[in-house]
Amino acid sequence: MSAFFAVIPARYASTRLPGKPLAEIGGVPMVVRVWEQAMKAGLGDVVIAAGDQEIVDAATAHGAKAVLTDANLPSGSDRIWQAVQRLMAEGMARPDIIINVQGDEPLMPPELITQCLDAFAKNPDADVVTFGHIITNPADLGDEAKVKIAIANLTDAGGRALYFSRCSIPHGAAKMVRHIGFYGYTYDALERFVAAPPSPLEMQEKLEQLRGVEMGMHYHVCLTHHEPIGVDTPQDLERVRTLWNKAHGG
Repeated sequence: MSAFFAVIPARYASTRLPGKPLAEIGGVPMVVRVWEQAMKAGLGDVVIAAGDQEIVDAATAHGAKAVLTDANLPSGSDRIWQAVQRLMAEGMARPDIIINVQGDEPLMPPELITQCLDAFAKNPDADVVTFGHIITNPADLGDEAKVKIAIANLTDAGGRALYFSRCSIPHGAAKMVRHIGFYGYTYDALERFVAAPPSPLEMQEKLEQLRGVEMGMHYHVCLTHHEPIGVDTPQDLERVRTLWNKAHGG
């Protein structure tokens, strides 16, 4: 297996839910719950790339690994890249694969990490591995917050992404796929990605992954039955707290 490193980008500022990474779930900060889920994969190191010292302090207080990054970085991809560079400067070996685990999905299934690494092994020409699920709720089709993917030669295992959009694509398809914002990059792909400026389609759709598509990167999409439960609003947070307490007898 190629050497990999999983990184969870987190910053305190949030338009809709300030302080989101430190919101408690079962008495533990949310970003630490994400770290715990990622560690359950049992395949390697996981670190929190924090834009604020408060997040570093909270993470380390609960036994999680964290590295401080510049607060003003423009994206999570830039944050994980800087974290990897700083850790390499301290002696960490250069990873072949860098996995970006979203910091606002505390119920993230650990098997996504295993599936991501397997996908790289089966698709050696892939620059990026990401995930999607078949949309079953008709209301999601018109929801611009639920990003859709057009996939070439879609099979039950997924396929190569052609385009990402907030609109329903491909038009008239019997099955549409919602994107899950979980990314695995080869080291070289992430290096090229963060070095490139935002692309026209990226700015138009407000979807960072379109920069990679316009650069000609191969995004391989794995299909999963897991629908993400992200935390963007106070209502989302209460929903996740309820689900976590139910799963842990709270």
